[in-house]
Amino acid sequence: MSIERMISEHPAVVASGNYNEALGLAVKRAMYCAAICNSCADACLGEEMDMSQCVRTCLDCSDVCEATYRVATRRTGGNVDVIRSLLETCIRTCEICEEECAKHDNDHCRRCARMCRECADDCRQALQTLANEAR
Repeated sequence: MSIERMISEHPAVVASGNYNEALGLAVKRAMYCAAICNSCADACLGEEMDMSQCVRTCLDCSDVCEATYRVATRRTGGNVDVIRSLLETCIRTCEICEEECAKHDNDHCRRCARMCRECADDCRQALQTLANEAR
């Protein structure tokens, strides 16, 4: 199943013929990022050293990514200002999580840092596509 197809098949999107590909990709990436950050936080709990800050950062990022993809997936009506705000918050939260995970030399943090970087990049692209939409 494809989230991009699900969004593109929404009656409001079909009627307007206005599928935002960049936003669809950001939604998909935010979904993955939420899951990866959640998993990384859990893996950090299994580490012998104190990873409490990384756990907190990953859980915050997971929650923000989840809120972002949930709101940005909705196509009935419109709320571009809220989507913009969430994309901006998601970018910043992913940057913070990437920075924290990059401090640790383990596979799960490296993977999480990469995912956060990709999510932030896709959210930036989506934000640019929303720049000209009505507030």
